[in-house]
Parts: sequence; structure tokens; C-alpha cells
Amino acid sequence: MDWKNIDLNDLNELELDFNNMGEWPKVAKIIVAILLAILVAVLSYYLLISEKIETYQKITEQEQSLKLQFQTKYQVAINADAYKVQMAEMEKNFAELLKRLPTESETPGLLDDITYVGTTSGLSFKKINWEEEIEREFYTELPLRLEVVGGYHEFGEFLGRVAALPRIVTLHNFTISNKGDDVLELSLLAKTYRYKEVVGQ
Repeated sequence: MDWKNIDLNDLNELELDFNNMGEWPKVAKIIVAILLAILVAVLSYYLLISEKIETYQKITEQEQSLKLQFQTKYQVAINADAYKVQMAEMEKNFAELLKRLPTESETPGLLDDITYVGTTSGLSFKKINWEEEIEREFYTELPLRLEVVGGYHEFGEFLGRVAALPRIVTLHNFTISNKGDDVLELSLLAKTYRYKEVVGQ
């Protein structure tokens, strides 16, 4: 077919009869055929191909997710022995820490230890008494209010010896005030902890 001889302006003068398409000019038939082909292609894409593309994308994303899960589980599996050793070490360390927490019967003894450490470090006590216990999820805080009088060096020795006690004691809220004549007063809150047994263990 010679496309150069087609004059599209002739289409403006055409009166197409859809009941007699066989008599249409060749140009009109070609244009209708092209439009039908485009329509069929578009409908085929949206009705058939687009759904398959979406399904393929979902499967691809699922495949990537499964690969990541497999890699994670594989790493856990190949390191299982190392994790077991690490867990045993953590349980051992936890047991050692629990031994350093005072029981109810040992609490008065801890008070005696702190008093002894203070007096032998050259300090005199103005105040030393337990405050109200604070319940936490897995342990109980046992706060001990201390007010001692002495010098800087004696304070340093006292704090170092408290930190070295066999029971865990943490020191908080330090306040030092000058009482004159090189006499200082140290106020602080010492805390020790009691582990709470979980019911059902």
C-alpha cells in the first residue's frame, strides 16, 4: 500500500456506515484496525499481564524476605555452640553477682561493715540509718543514708574501702560541706540490692 497517496482530509467528508463496513475506504479500515489493535493490547495488558507482573513482584519480595530469614537462622545455627558457651558464662557471672547481694539476714552485718570501714578510715559518723526500701521488678533497693565527718583523704580512703566490700554497694548524691577548722562533712546515699526470687522458677 502506498501511504503517500493517503489523504487524511478525505476522512472528514466520509459518512461511515457501521452496518456496511465492507464498503468503507481502505484508509478508514486501516485506522479502525490500528485502533482495535491498540485497544486489544491495552485490555490484554490490564486484564492479563499487569496482574501477573504484580504477582511476580510480590513473589520476588517474599523471596528476598525468606532469604534474609534463612541467613539469620543459619547464622544462629552455625554459632549455636558459641551461644551455649556464652550463655553458660553469663549464668555463671550472674550467680557470682547474686552471691554479692546481701540477704535479709546479712543486712545488719553490712551496716556493721560500713561503720567499721568508716571508723578505721578516721571518720566519725553523725548519721547512719536505713531508709525505706524501694521495690523494683527484679530486685529491691536498700538505701542507707550516711553523714560522716573528717578530711578529704579520710573520705577517699572510706569510699575506696566501701567499693571493695564483698557485697555490692553503690554510692550516690555526694554532698561535702565545710564545717570550719579543716573539718568537712560528707553526706551521701549508699545503696545495696536484694534479688527477688521470681515465683515459678
